Amino acid sequence: MKTIQLFLLAITALSGCAKKTETLTQFKPDTTVVNNKPMKSGPFTYLALGDSYTIGQSVPQNQSYPYQLKTLLNNDALNVLAPDIIAVTGWTTDNLINAIDQSSFKDKKYDFVTLLIGVNDQYQQLSKDNYRTKFAQVLKTAIAFANGNVDRVFVISIPDWGVTPFAGGQDAIIGPDIDAFNAINLDETRKAHVTYADITAISRQAANDRSLIADDGLHPSGKMYAEWMALLEPMVIKEF
Repeated sequence: MKTIQLFLLAITALSGCAKKTETLTQFKPDTTVVNNKPMKSGPFTYLALGDSYTIGQSVPQNQSYPYQLKTLLNNDALNVLAPDIIAVTGWTTDNLINAIDQSSFKDKKYDFVTLLIGVNDQYQQLSKDNYRTKFAQVLKTAIAFANGNVDRVFVISIPDWGVTPFAGGQDAIIGPDIDAFNAINLDETRKAHVTYADITAISRQAANDRSLIADDGLHPSGKMYAEWMALLEPMVIKEF
């Protein structure tokens, strides 16, 4: 499957932190699991919608959460193809909506869809009213991608980047604002009867565990994404 991973040529929001000289322990997903379970009917198609967190900025592709999720599901006897991805570092919810409209994937249907969007709306201090309207719109589109099956759409909460070195100790300001944006996407997710994976508390563990942050000092490491997917994978497998 082709993957849309168009990187912005200019430095964009939440992508411009310099590489640290500190060397971190690299997380490597376990790809040696032997699956003795009979595979369920498939293969299944997967679309991931979002921004830098979805493409796995600053980690290898196999450590990004869509690819870790695919591996986990395959190990659990769910034959999932490589994900299609509509995501770019720095995208706001408006950017994602516009990109979907122009995407070659816009007329396709998928067996399941994940959506994580909003951190750049918060970072750019965009209107929360606009975020509510546009998040509801993109969530409706995600459901349409899943052929109208709300059980096959999974919203992931916005992680708290305020605990990262990039935030410069502004966690007391950033954290509550992230919570306000998450309150909006949670409310709209519940209205749509879609499953919600709250990974924000996990993201805050990075305040005391540097291994959960990529070496750009901002984005999650593969280890962090693995913890997110340990929460999400059972939610997905339950619907198949």
